[in-house]
Amino acid sequence: MRILGIDPGYGIVGFGIIDNNLGEINVVDYGVIETDKSLSLPERLNIIEKALIEIFETYSPQVVAVEELFYFKNQKTIIQVAEARGVIIQTCYSRCKNIFEYTPLQIKQALTGVGRAEKAQVQFMTKTILNLSSIPKPDDAADALAVAICHSQINSALNENRI
Repeated sequence: MRILGIDPGYGIVGFGIIDNNLGEINVVDYGVIETDKSLSLPERLNIIEKALIEIFETYSPQVVAVEELFYFKNQKTIIQVAEARGVIIQTCYSRCKNIFEYTPLQIKQALTGVGRAEKAQVQFMTKTILNLSSIPKPDDAADALAVAICHSQINSALNENRI
């Protein structure tokens, strides 16, 4: 099963693609979609949509796992990230109906066994599970890979986290 993990944002969207074949997990690709902060929000959202379409056309993921938003102190930022997340979900849903969402706590629990794990622990486990020589960079890409791994670790047949 090919899984696309997404760490939503509007300045940087992390993506990570893994294959899970009977428990053997392999990295296909990872990276970020970046938008220039000098652009308007609609222009940035359009860039995100086009980049996601390209990812789907290139890799044909069968499942999408998206990190849920957590509370931000900056209300303006949370609204813009939520708008970007809406574009991400809509774009993915138009190409793949198997969309699941996971909280940061669920992701940390799946990778480390501890729901309150530190970011460094999650990154180390991402590197270890994927048998990589170093922690994936940038952090947004590593976070997206962690979301994809989380989905592969959870019994997706239950469809508990389907949007």
